[in-house]
Formats: sequence, C-alpha cells, structure tokens
Amino acid sequence: MNSDPVDLLVKLIKCKSVTPNDDGALAVIENILKKNNFKSQRLTFGTGQDKVENLFLRLGSKRPHLCFAGHTDVVPAGDYNLWEHSPFGGDIKGNKIFGRGAVDMKGAIASFASAVINWIKDNKKFTGSISFLLTGDEEGPAINGTSKVLKWMDENNQIPDMCIVGEPTNKEEIGDTVKIGRRGSLNGKLVVYGKQGHVAYPHQALSPFTIMQKMIEPLLKGELDKGSKSFPPTNASITSIDTGNDAVNVIPSKVEVKFNIRFNEKQNPEKLEKFLRSHFDRVHKDYKVEFTCNANPFITKPGKLINYISEAIKLKTNSSIDLSTTGGTSDARFISLYCPVIEFGLVGKTMHQVNEHALIKDLKLLTEIYYEFLNKTFIEVTR
Repeated sequence: MNSDPVDLLVKLIKCKSVTPNDDGALAVIENILKKNNFKSQRLTFGTGQDKVENLFLRLGSKRPHLCFAGHTDVVPAGDYNLWEHSPFGGDIKGNKIFGRGAVDMKGAIASFASAVINWIKDNKKFTGSISFLLTGDEEGPAINGTSKVLKWMDENNQIPDMCIVGEPTNKEEIGDTVKIGRRGSLNGKLVVYGKQGHVAYPHQALSPFTIMQKMIEPLLKGELDKGSKSFPPTNASITSIDTGNDAVNVIPSKVEVKFNIRFNEKQNPEKLEKFLRSHFDRVHKDYKVEFTCNANPFITKPGKLINYISEAIKLKTNSSIDLSTTGGTSDARFISLYCPVIEFGLVGKTMHQVNEHALIKDLKLLTEIYYEFLNKTFIEVTR
C-alpha cells in the first residue's frame, strides 16, 4: 500500500507544533519512516523554554546521499475566530486541506515522506542514502535547530552530497519557482538622542524625530543598489519606530528605530555598517546603533542538483521554471555551508495567513515531482 500525503498532512496539522513546541509532529514522521527501515536519531538542543526537539533519519550508508530538510514548527494561528476551519483540525473541504502549516511547510514534508516511501518500495535494489533533517526551530530564533543538527551531522559523518528544502517556493502553480539562493539579512537598532522638553517651548528642547528623519534617509530609499546577475537589489526596510512616550505634551528625549537590510553579494555586513555609521556621524553625534547579521548571501551553482529538480518538474508540469534568489531567509542558509542546496515546495500564497491551506492536487503533484527527483538522483545506483 502506497503512502498517502493527504493522510500524512492531516496528521501533521493536528499537532499544535507552534515554535518551539513539538506536540508529536516529529513522531508522526519518525514512526512511519522507521517502519520503512530508516534509522532514527532524536537531537535535543537548548534548555528550558529554549529547548528544541530535532530529528535526523537515514536509510542506507552509501553515496549518493540525498537529504530532505524541513521544519515541523509553525507560526501561531492568531485569532481562532477568524478561521473558517480549526487551525489545528486538518479539515478537508473540496480540494483544500486547511490548517496552520499546511503549506509552510508540513505539506512538503508529507509529500516528500510519501514520495520516499513509495520510491523505495519500487526500487528495492537502491544502494545510495536518503536522509531527513527535521527541526522545530525554523520559525523561531533558529538557534537550536538546523545549524546545530548540521554540526552533529558533520561530526558523525552524516553530511549529504546534496539537499532539498521543502519551503513553499512556488508563486502561482507547482513548478514555477525553485529557490537556488537567498540574500543576506542584516538587522539594525538605532537609538537617536535629543533633549526632552515641553511641546509649547520647542526651542528649549531638541526633538530626536527631526534628527532621526535625516539619519534614516538612506534606509527610506528602499533599494541600496541595482542588484546583480544572480540576486535582486539590496533593499532596506524600517520595521519599527518607538519612543515609549505616552504624553502628548512632551518632546521625548530619544527615539528608537529598527530596520532590516536584505543584501546581495555586492554588499557585506561590514560594508553596510561602515556606510551607515559614516552617514549617522555626519548627521548627529549623539546616537547608539547595534547591528546583527543572521544570514549571508548564498547561491547554488549549476550542476546535478538543479538539473535533477528541473528535469523532474518538466516531466510532471508545463511550468516555465524560475531559478530564483528572492524572498526571506530559510534554513537553507545553514545547509549551504555544507553541501549544495535548493528549495522547492508548495505554492506559498496562504503561508502565515488566516485559513492557510494546501490544494490536494498540488500536494499529490508535488509528491510525484519528488518521486521523479529521486529517480533522477539515484538513476545510476538503482539500475
């Protein structure tokens, strides 16, 4: 009997695995793969509220070694009253499966697990290796998840030859977008100091807002360069402006601005920090700024991995494939340090939204593409 991605996704959605809680989600995958001869290793990192459950499973010991990576944790559902179906019910209506994580990214996990189970049953002479790297810490701080599992894998000779991450990459239909890289991410917190005073006597005060506006001018332009052949332009966004001032008749003494810069390979954290600090210094001396980089740009070069997924997609769809580096960060940034990695999953239109859902036909098509991807990856070792 073949594995059904629909049934598997419903079981996963019913696990209320809001970061970093697992609520049995990893066990759903672990149990079904152990029944299919996968060896399992639970990896727990962190303590207390930062404790995160992770899972590594592997079948085989020879090369090529293909790893499927993903996360079973999800973002909070928000106001349950806004949902047409329970966010953790896994309800099916028509051609849709509703629930938090349906597309980001429990659907891809269900599809890949089903594809792998069905494929190994059809290819009993298989001599390579297939593994799963699953974390419960992708939607959160991403400290005790994939990065630490990879370190364990490296120390235990478990690093794969290639990896596919099941993030919801597609824009309109299955097969239209494969992520082959991502831009870097630099966070900043700027505190601008002025002088507190009465709003009726502004000449006796120094408004930090006026100064702040001049200081953040480069960030308000949006794009900081024109992009490159491989990446979109570097762009900046203001994410928060706050004074902590509840009084309407007081000019505050300081204002705090938070911002994020998504940067391509033309930039780097040091270059961006130097540019901004130099600009800040020219405008005002009384300020404090902190920078935190949580991702650097990466791109997977043309080769077998991109060829295999592209060929598998073309066999099952009529899509024109976009090899993209757009979007936010993902755990692929950690994996790229160890082996070639791409991202390919469901259509991401409803991810993180109320009434998040996956189309059943998309789930089954994705499973078929993953199956063909396995064929391409292991064609030489299964003959």
